[in-house]
Amino acid sequence: MKVVVIGGNFAGFTAAIQIKRKLKEQVEVTLIDRNENFLFIPSLIWVPTKRRELKDITVPRRPVLEKRGVKFVQTVAEKIDPDKKLVHTQAGDFSYDHLVIATGPKVNYDIAPGVREHACYIGTPDKAMQAREKLEAFKKNPGPIVIGATQMAGCMGAAYEFLFNIEKWLRDQHIRKKVDLYWVTPETYLGHFGIDGMPLGESMLKGFMNMFHIHYKTGVGIKEVREHEVELTDGEVLPSNFTMLMPPFVGVDLITNSPELEAAPNGFLDVLPSYRHKKYDSVWAAGLTVNVPAPFTQGAVPFSVPKTGYPSDETGKIVAENVIRTIKGRTDMVEKKWGEIPGLCIMDAGKKEVIIFSNHLFKPRTFAIMLPNVFYDFGKVMLEKYFLWKLRHGYAQLP
Repeated sequence: MKVVVIGGNFAGFTAAIQIKRKLKEQVEVTLIDRNENFLFIPSLIWVPTKRRELKDITVPRRPVLEKRGVKFVQTVAEKIDPDKKLVHTQAGDFSYDHLVIATGPKVNYDIAPGVREHACYIGTPDKAMQAREKLEAFKKNPGPIVIGATQMAGCMGAAYEFLFNIEKWLRDQHIRKKVDLYWVTPETYLGHFGIDGMPLGESMLKGFMNMFHIHYKTGVGIKEVREHEVELTDGEVLPSNFTMLMPPFVGVDLITNSPELEAAPNGFLDVLPSYRHKKYDSVWAAGLTVNVPAPFTQGAVPFSVPKTGYPSDETGKIVAENVIRTIKGRTDMVEKKWGEIPGLCIMDAGKKEVIIFSNHLFKPRTFAIMLPNVFYDFGKVMLEKYFLWKLRHGYAQLP
């Protein structure tokens, strides 16, 4: 029995190791990814300010996977033929009995004119290092800073984290008084996060904004980014010597090049609550590849839902269990919609943190809480160390 997993970060890494761990010699598992290393993406927020180097948050995939009996192929997957059960890659074709697609997203830098050319982004290693270079130049000529998210974006949490880290960095560089700091977001209110908020979240973030003297605008999108200014969709123009924006995510070329998969308009895959493809029983999706419609009422400027590491890891486990059950001939599947997965996040706030926990990511919830820790971001650092330890040893079965 052959299982092919495309994508080797949170969801794919977890799924591949779990399937092999439980089925052992009954299955041949191959993981395909274009990159050699696993990257702990949540810590990229610290790379531009030099709190982390890239080597600190990367784990080589091959030795970990091969130790766990998973074959690793470093190549680019270009197209899927689900009728013939083939994956076409730059290294040749791979046949499968079950396919797990966990590719993550592509970033839509063209959501507004000038975003690609003039705005920084912190979601990839190269872009995070470019942001570091621009901050080094910024120190010599400080001025206004604009940080936020564009229309259709869903990853507001990382942008909030970067905002508060930059505020702390400005103070450490002794240039805070020279900088007007602006936060812009399509959210209808501060702390919506694409999950319809948390108890006391809006008032807490308003308190942070006032305490740190940060100007903020909600319910706005980006009309255009120019070299030294950002024009918002409401017509206001903000001066900016440094701009960082989180654009929206869309499906990767692999999926859009595979029309038989019938992707949603955004390029992600609609799946059953078991994360099985609605048309092809042998195809599964996990992590950011899954299409998650927004469960809340949109404002004038649309935005999306967050797809973070914890639910990605959870969907990887769910898919693994369901593939295992299918191979064993069982028909009872584990079902848990994205919004039913618990919300677990620690938001960094510049060597401070906010612990966010709820029994469901989306409403209705029976338990939800935000706890600020104004002394040190101990939880955020420990979570990073735990995940990197887990990845280095291939302990995919752990929470």
